[in-house]
Amino acid sequence: MPAVAATRVPEVTRRGSQTAIPCLFMRGGTSRGPFFDARLLPADPGRRDAVLLAALGSPDPRQIDGIGGAHPLTSKIGLVRPGTEAGVDVEWTFAQVQPDGDTVDTSANCGNMLAAVLPFAVETGMVVPAGDRTTARVLTRNTGMVAEITVATPVGPSGTRHVAYEGAARIDGVPGTAAPVEIGFLDTAGSVAGALLPTGRARDTVEVPGLGPVDVTLIDNGQPLVVVEAARLGATGYETPADIDADEALKARVEALRLVCGEAMGLGDVGGRNYPKMTLVAPPRDGGTLSTRSLIPRVCHQSIGVLAAVTAATACVIEGTVARDVAAGVSGAEPTVSVEHPSGEFSVTLGLDPADPQRVSRSALLRTARLLMAGDLLVPRSVWDPTPTRQEKHA
Repeated sequence: MPAVAATRVPEVTRRGSQTAIPCLFMRGGTSRGPFFDARLLPADPGRRDAVLLAALGSPDPRQIDGIGGAHPLTSKIGLVRPGTEAGVDVEWTFAQVQPDGDTVDTSANCGNMLAAVLPFAVETGMVVPAGDRTTARVLTRNTGMVAEITVATPVGPSGTRHVAYEGAARIDGVPGTAAPVEIGFLDTAGSVAGALLPTGRARDTVEVPGLGPVDVTLIDNGQPLVVVEAARLGATGYETPADIDADEALKARVEALRLVCGEAMGLGDVGGRNYPKMTLVAPPRDGGTLSTRSLIPRVCHQSIGVLAAVTAATACVIEGTVARDVAAGVSGAEPTVSVEHPSGEFSVTLGLDPADPQRVSRSALLRTARLLMAGDLLVPRSVWDPTPTRQEKHA
């Protein structure tokens, strides 16, 4: 295990009428957003969320007064700290903000942003690399999921080790190449819904107002998904994200199905939640295993989320699922499932339990990450500390 440094926590400072919070702006997989040392932020969840909303500029569709990217994929935040449990090197909390929303959702997780957690920990001195490759066990506080993450940490000209960002690894949805970030998920089944198959069945038929009976697979292997054949909703499964985002009738059908399935999965009223994600599936057409269009949940993903890909891949190896009906054949004790998406494909290698081939015991995949900017992120002082000082009261 890597050394976890007992470094001095950087300080939040005042800059005129604003509060300056140390921050690294990072890309993780096909997402990006600010990463903070969680120990720096207000302990009160309400104040913390107000700070995060102000940092990204929500609620505002353009997020013009913050650093959000006016899209759910670029309205994400990582809160990282050294591990506080035995066997855990680093822990983090993923926070999802919607551009025009006024809440911060920490109930789900994000495998793309996860790819930047260990690089952040090394950059900030939380983890001290001791070799050319550094592996750490990372706990996702949102769901209790543990992953082993490995990054390259070569020695630089100064004699100290650093995270390598340049390399030959390529992931669809990100231009160019970069150094690989290897992620091995351990036991992710039921991360949010409590079980791999929350209803106990590989296939359910649900009644949806205006649609009638719809066959779905309700599954959670790191991300709660509703898997439905695209054709059943009047789609092909090969549309561009822009086509889907512009099709209000299709999105209304998808949302009506999502609300019914959320209840069926035991998640309650999911009208205000970011899960379950919706995955429209069709036969592959570019040599992969399965074609997907993923809604997150009301905007079409430009590619597919990491854990959504893991869960969709898992659905391909389970007998009786909707995904299995349209997927190309998969076989072997460690099948690699190629999940096609609008930007290309996402390969997931699954480890199957020899005693129960319907049980996925682990999953492995490759992402990339890059540090984009380092410095202080500024929020209004009134957001950080809503109680004015004596001088401010009389200013």
